Amino acid sequence: MKRIDSDIKTGDFKSVYLLYGKEGYLVRQYKGRLREALMVDGDRMNLMTCEGADISADEIIDTAETLPFFADRRVIIIENSGFFKNSSEAAARLTDYLPDIPETTVIVFVEEAVDKRSRMYKAAAKYGTAVEFMPQKDETLAGWVTGRVRKEGRNITRAAYEVFISRTGTDMENIDKELEKLICYTMDRDVIDVLDVENIVAERTENRIFEMVDAIAERDCKRALTLYYDLLALKEAPMRILYLIMRQFQILLIVKSMSSLGYSNRDIAEKAGCPEWAVSKRYRNQCRGLSLEMIKHTLGEGAEYEEAVKSGRINDRIAVELLIVGMK
Repeated sequence: MKRIDSDIKTGDFKSVYLLYGKEGYLVRQYKGRLREALMVDGDRMNLMTCEGADISADEIIDTAETLPFFADRRVIIIENSGFFKNSSEAAARLTDYLPDIPETTVIVFVEEAVDKRSRMYKAAAKYGTAVEFMPQKDETLAGWVTGRVRKEGRNITRAAYEVFISRTGTDMENIDKELEKLICYTMDRDVIDVLDVENIVAERTENRIFEMVDAIAERDCKRALTLYYDLLALKEAPMRILYLIMRQFQILLIVKSMSSLGYSNRDIAEKAGCPEWAVSKRYRNQCRGLSLEMIKHTLGEGAEYEEAVKSGRINDRIAVELLIVGMK
């Protein structure tokens, strides 16, 4: 990100940019920033956008070779082409073309995922800038949220922030949406507290799953089933619930195993792909009620029930019920 920020600040742009990664919000933000910096506002004559797997390499090259019309540069934005994952004639042609892009053209690739071993990726990184946008670390998200709140003339308590981020997750798109609601809701107050967050911020399905696993750890099968039925009433698909339960137990397996080896919360969080505070304040506590053997057994059972559902040997709703009842 710093490389793109520097290019925008200096006006010294590369001929190729590749933006990709799991944090879609930042990918879209930087795509917009590049487009705004590269082009005069409202200029459509010198912009080409295309998306999908059926993009013509010939059309891209022809456009790239065309001089801009009363502007400094021509901009081509290509999204979700698959060129960086799948080998094709079009990908091969563009790979060979990247070293020869005219100074008057900038090509911006926006991809959900890439294969760093591909010729296309290596060429984009060599002749331009490739930036991966990953989920942001806990302190980065905390600073971003706090900064947004202060910009609106307010503060948010630490406790309120932790409840907020536990409800939104670390996806910045969702954080942005829920933060906008929270700021509007607290328009007449200087400080955002826990009650404000609980009143206005939507709770994710993942939080219900966490409560369900909490109930299982406490050997409260009745409460776990009640939470499951609540999710079904909210039209959550049983197989999605099963997937989320298994993901929760995969995190617990990492936390339990690494904790026993003396790893820090930061190291565990990085391995598990979750916020550091969640390790210290949620997952470690949950692990106390679950043995390593039970966690592994549950993951094995979940895989077997998933296979049974897919093969038609059992109903999906019943499969999850049996998994929950068996986790005790």
